[in-house]
Amino acid sequence: MKWIVGLGNPGPQYAKTRHNVGFMALDELARRHGVVFNQNKCKSVIGEGVIGGVKTVLIKPMTYMNLSGEAVRAYMDYYKVSLDDMIVVYDDLDTEVGKIRLRYQGSAGGHNGIKSIIQHTGTQTFNRVRMGISRPEPGYAIVDYVLGAFPKKEGDRLAAMVDSTCDALEFSLDHTFEQTMAKFNG
Repeated sequence: MKWIVGLGNPGPQYAKTRHNVGFMALDELARRHGVVFNQNKCKSVIGEGVIGGVKTVLIKPMTYMNLSGEAVRAYMDYYKVSLDDMIVVYDDLDTEVGKIRLRYQGSAGGHNGIKSIIQHTGTQTFNRVRMGISRPEPGYAIVDYVLGAFPKKEGDRLAAMVDSTCDALEFSLDHTFEQTMAKFNG
């Protein structure tokens, strides 16, 4: 079984924001495979299904971004799952809009959701798909930027990035994460 955690903030006011690309990717993956988010547990909304022959659980923490680790820990403890089978999908300021970067370890890089996961799991070693949101112009507050919506002119790049994220996630289910990085980090 694989479990994929998409990071974001709950509520319609955040749905289209840069900080919610992790939720956007999981929503698209669920749509592609007929997975329904119909369980509310472990501080998350959860959808289960079979993707490419692999039992897969899609998890959207409802804790707000900065407490994402609480939901990850709750799921780990309840289901006794391994971090080796987890992939976290989230927004990344240091990657350009439209691009994705896959990594299997590293620091939080200032991302509070990842900081929280590291704090609650006790490790920096877990698979990640970082979805690019670029950095704001100098003088623009980071918090306002990540909680802002993508401008219309970035719509095509956003859609392509969500698609390539889903492609990478699907590929990762029956390949090693190293193979997935080699294919999708291009």
